[in-house]
Parts: sequence; C-alpha cells; structure tokens
Amino acid sequence: MREIKDAGQKPPKKPLIFYYLIALLVLFLLNALVFPSLMSPKVVEVSYNEFLNMIDEGQVKQVALEESSGQLVFLADVSEEGAETAADSGQYGIFKTGIWPDDGQRLLEQLRSDPDIQFTAEIPTQSNPLLSFIMTWILPVFFFILIGELLSRWMMKRMNKQMGGGFGNAMSFGKSGAKVYVEETETGVTFADVAGQEEAKESLKELVDFLHEPEKYAKIGAKLPKGALLVGPPGTGKTLLAKAVAGEAKVPFFSISGSEFVEMFVGMGAAKVRDLFKQANEKAPCIVFIDEIDAIGKKRDAGGLSGNDEREQTLNQLLAEMDGFDARRGVVMLAATNRPESLDSALLRPGRFDRRIPVELPDLAGRIAILKVHAKDVKLGDDVNWDLIARATAGASGAELANIVNEAALRAVRQGRNVVMQEDLEESVETVIAGAQRKNAVVSTSEKKIVSYHEIGHALVAAMQSHSAPVTKITIVPRTSGALGYTMQVDEGEKMLMSRTEIYNKIATLTGGRSAEELIFGKENMTTGASNDIEQATKLARAMITRYGMSDEFDMTAMETVQNQYLGGDTSLTCAPETASKVDAMVTQIIKEAHEKAMKILKENEGKLHELAAYLLEKETITGEEFMKILERSEGQTRE
Repeated sequence: MREIKDAGQKPPKKPLIFYYLIALLVLFLLNALVFPSLMSPKVVEVSYNEFLNMIDEGQVKQVALEESSGQLVFLADVSEEGAETAADSGQYGIFKTGIWPDDGQRLLEQLRSDPDIQFTAEIPTQSNPLLSFIMTWILPVFFFILIGELLSRWMMKRMNKQMGGGFGNAMSFGKSGAKVYVEETETGVTFADVAGQEEAKESLKELVDFLHEPEKYAKIGAKLPKGALLVGPPGTGKTLLAKAVAGEAKVPFFSISGSEFVEMFVGMGAAKVRDLFKQANEKAPCIVFIDEIDAIGKKRDAGGLSGNDEREQTLNQLLAEMDGFDARRGVVMLAATNRPESLDSALLRPGRFDRRIPVELPDLAGRIAILKVHAKDVKLGDDVNWDLIARATAGASGAELANIVNEAALRAVRQGRNVVMQEDLEESVETVIAGAQRKNAVVSTSEKKIVSYHEIGHALVAAMQSHSAPVTKITIVPRTSGALGYTMQVDEGEKMLMSRTEIYNKIATLTGGRSAEELIFGKENMTTGASNDIEQATKLARAMITRYGMSDEFDMTAMETVQNQYLGGDTSLTCAPETASKVDAMVTQIIKEAHEKAMKILKENEGKLHELAAYLLEKETITGEEFMKILERSEGQTRE
C-alpha cells in the first residue's frame, strides 16, 4: 500500500507570497514585451567625422571610453539639430563612435580645450520608469512580506511543538487528516499476510467480493453491509485485517485513529467527520477504517452531563454521516476496538455497523500459522518444531508471537549463529513470559535452596495429580521480571474448557511451593516468594464461586461481572455485602483445602522432594523428562 496524501481532497490554499510572485512575473513580462524600448535605452552610432563636427558645434557634453570595445560613448545636445537620429528620451541623445587610428592624442587635446565637455567613467543610462517603480516600491514590499511569511511559519512550528499540535490543528480546521492509501502492484498487505484468523477473514472476504462484483449481489437484491466492527484483544491483528481488505479489494483505503477526531476546539471533530465522508464519497468505491473507535463512540450520558460536548458532537455527526451515505456506491466502513462494551448502542445498530467480527486470540493451529508467517524471512535450523513452541505459548496474541520469533533471531545473532535453532525459540518464549535471565544476579546458597524446594513443590504436586498439565521445565535462574525461578507446565493439546477438578488441582499446584517451604523449613521460615501464587490461587477460587457457578451454596448464581474483557478482564461484585462476606469465607475454605491437599502429597513424597530439590540446586535448570525420570524411580506412586 502506498500513502498518497494526508489531508483533504481539495488542495490547500496557496500562501500570499505565491500571488506576489505571479504579480512580479507579470510586471517583468510587460517590461520585456510591451515596453522593450524602456528596458534598453537606444544608443545611436555615428561616424567619426560626425563626432568631430558635433564637438566643433558644441553639442558634446560628456564623453566616456569603453575600453572593452575601444569606442567612445558620448552624450550630446540634439534638441535642435539631429533630433531625428537621437533616442526619443528628452533633450539629450546617447551616441557611440569609433576612434580613428593614431588620432587619440589630437582628439584628447581638442576635448580638453573645450571647457563645456566633461570626462566621465561611463555615460549614465536613462532610467526605466516602470523598472524604477518595481525596484523602488514592489521589491522592498515583496521582501518584507517574504520575511514576515518565513517568520510566521517559524513561530507557528514553535507554538505547535509547545502546544502539542493543538495550535497547528486549529489552523487546519475541518480537515480530517486521514491517511489515504492506494493499491500498488505486488506490494501491500493481503489476506496471505494474516494468519490465525480464518473466521474473521471469511467474514471480510464477502466485503471484498462485493467491491469486486457488486452486480452479482444487486441481481438478488442483497445490499452491502455499511460497516463491520472488528473487536478483540490488543495485538490480534485488527488493523492488519483492515489493511488486508483494502489490499485484496484494490481500492483506496482511508485510515484514521478515533483520537484524531477529538480536538480542543468545539466543532472541529464534527467538521473532520464531514470532510472524511466527503473524501470517501468522491473516491468510491473505497474503504474507511477508524482505529480505536471507542475514543469517539463511547456511550452518551442519559442526562447530557458528560462534560464532553465536543466528543458527543463528533459522535452525532458520525451517526448522521453513516446514515447518509449510499452503500451501493461501495463505501465500506471498518472500525476496530478492544472495548466494544463501551460503544454507544446507536453506533452498533443494523444500518451502521451491521457486522461484528471477533478477532480473538489464536488457537493452537492459528499460533503455528502465525509463527510460520513471521518466520518466513528468518533462517531456521533443521530442529525447529513449531508445534512445541505453539503449545508453550497458549494465550499469546499475534503480536507476541511475532516478538518471540524476533527475540529468537536476536539471540541466535548474540550466540554467533547464522540460523535460529529450537533452543533460541524456547528461550525467547521464556524471555517473553518471565523476562530475560539475570546472569549477574547474586543469590545466596540458602535462598537458592529455598527456591529449589519451592519450585519442586509446584512440580511434584502437579505431577501427582491426574488432571494437571505435564511439567516441561523447572529452573531457579533469576529473571528480569523479579522471579527467582519458575515451573513451566504445557498442556499436550488445546484446551478450551476447564472442569471443576482441573481448577481445584491448579489451585493445589499453586499452593505447592509454599507447602514445600513449610514442610522443609517450618512455618516460621516461610518467605515472600509465594506472593504471585497466592494472588493467582485467590482469583481462581473466587471465579469458581462468583462466575463459574461451581459452589453448592450459590449454585448457578452470577455474583461478579467482567469489565473490559479484552483489556485485563477487571471484575466487580454485584451482590449484597452479606453475600460478599460469604463468598470471601468460601474462597478461603477452597484455598485452605487445596493447601492441605498439596501438603499431604508432599509429605507422602518427601524423599523425592529432597532428591529432586538437590538435583535442581545442582543443575539450576532441568527438563520435564529429567524430572519424571527421577520421580518414576520409586514404586507404588499413585496420582490423585
């Protein structure tokens, strides 16, 4: 895609200096074509004899010698005689004559003997009235205007920087500022560049097909959807999908952010909306894409006391424009947001954004496809296994997967290799999840021992439960995220649902680290290393009761709502204070039972706990295979 211009369809008005330049050019052309005699005063050439006669008659007044041509130029009074040969410029005429050979000395004496003749360096040419007017009046004014124009532009830039762009925007009142892209041969983004979003691509391909063959839909009476809203978490490819639609349709693509409509001055946002749709109608068929539309599309306050009239005016104008334009002309509206719950209902009704397209986090197959797309320009080793990397990155967005591939390539360069190996990709996954290794971190032997037992406690509890993800890696190498170690578990397949037993076992696994510390070092020596485990366990236990309906007392009652599901999923209770107190008590009970279960498992396998912790303390990092090999040496172990 190639950007062709930034602002409106109409070119900006020419600055004042442009018109002054045109006027100056016209004046010079008048001098050259209409008044050529004024531009070059006429000089009459006379014979040497005539020159001597004019001296004798007292007509010569001033004489000058042209050294380059060897000729005399003189000014003579021709008011009475010879006027027909002189330039028509008053009483005097300008003449030129050659010098007779070897006559210079005699001529000089003759000229000196006449007191009325003056010697001068050059004969002053007659002034051009029009040129004199230009030089005296036009040019000084022109230069003053030029200096003022340059100074004002410099001051405008300074003020624009100091005010964060606000002053400059005020000077371009009403211009949408949309970036316009057009299709370029063999370049741009297409659906081939988008992976892991097959359902979203299928929905958008219909829009592309309509733009290519509108008559096929017109025959049956079908109408093109006026707008499609892309919703999903950050980094899933919403903007990329919009560009891919424009690349496939080969039509102009208007791209603008919702925040660009919101201005300091009331009415500017609405004017920009009008200008944007005016441009779109002129370039139809085309695609208009508004990124982060929630900046202007938030729900309007019922009482009209929202305190932001400018944003509401912009939204009202957008609603009116979407109702006004004709979808049959092929103007397609696309918008993207990660906060669909905050949008005004009038914006989402049929006839405006007819289609809502989820762009969710990719599944296992989608992650594999995304990794391959981002690795197509990366040199890979023969041992790269995309399936293992995709399973280890459950819940990662497309942007995070692209970052993982890039981090692996950077690590390969640091290691002095020219290809990316599997170990580079695995380390980059850990870098994105837990941070880079802190190679210079100094951890005392006693703390390393505590961390070893803590991590083995997690792994041992997970391994001894039947409904738990397998352990793939355990490490006590400190990370930049602040973690002194971690235990990685990776499911063998893609899981979309979790049972009550699986959640409960996960809570028990989270309590396994603190349980190991209590068992080996005593409760009085427990550390702060379990803070993140406690936070995750509490969230899971609360969700079991308030959101998943997994308690006997409250049955299937929802007592918590999720806000901003694509931006962290914050929750808020929707129950009475007495009920909230009961929920707190039940959460505490669930975590307490899971803690007791983890403690029981560790006590029953205390020997293996010591053996595995000592091995981890020595190696610092062990794989899931090493862990299971040591664990399976004993007999009679059963999973709960």
